[in-house]
Amino acid sequence: MDLSEFRKEYSDRGLLRDELNADPLAQFEQWFSQAIELKLHEPNAMSLATVDENAMPLLRTVLLKYFDEQGFVFFTNYESRKASHIEKNPRVSLLFPWITLERQVIVQGRAEKISSAESLRYFTSRPRESQLGAWVSSQSSVISSRKFLMQKLAELKDKFSHGEIPLPSFWGGYRVVPETIEFWQGGPARLHDRFLYRRDKEAWAIERLSP
Repeated sequence: MDLSEFRKEYSDRGLLRDELNADPLAQFEQWFSQAIELKLHEPNAMSLATVDENAMPLLRTVLLKYFDEQGFVFFTNYESRKASHIEKNPRVSLLFPWITLERQVIVQGRAEKISSAESLRYFTSRPRESQLGAWVSSQSSVISSRKFLMQKLAELKDKFSHGEIPLPSFWGGYRVVPETIEFWQGGPARLHDRFLYRRDKEAWAIERLSP
């Protein structure tokens, strides 16, 4: 299939250096708030890139659950494929593809496990079905059928029918501590605006990149 003529001209919304916040996390919050205001579908969906022991990259979509001045937090099974990759090589990349806004944000940094207390706070805020889901799925492992999952779910519903569902020891959060954050704004004639924040000790240096 030839897609060479499948193209779209970007708007001239543009992005100027003077418009940027000196703190990339504050700049991210501004863009993220705009994505929410415009009712983008799943604005917290992000692609997470890891590499395995053979340096083979792998991408998957995960959900950002919160962010602060320390970084970006997502949750997963600590026995999953992504967790195995991170244990061997904690350097990861995140991509927020806000296509409707002609924007993307790329984060590079290190993934670190958050504390059990922090994971517990988030886990207890989840709907009960989601809590059970964390117990049911041995993420990334091979299973025989969906029926197997549903049987396991029924067993766990019965097991935890009374009282609170405990935090699984194999489940929790990672915080991606950023080393670089790039803000990309589409522009006409493919002359996009790109600004890269690079951590320089306790401050951030900002560079404009060629499109």
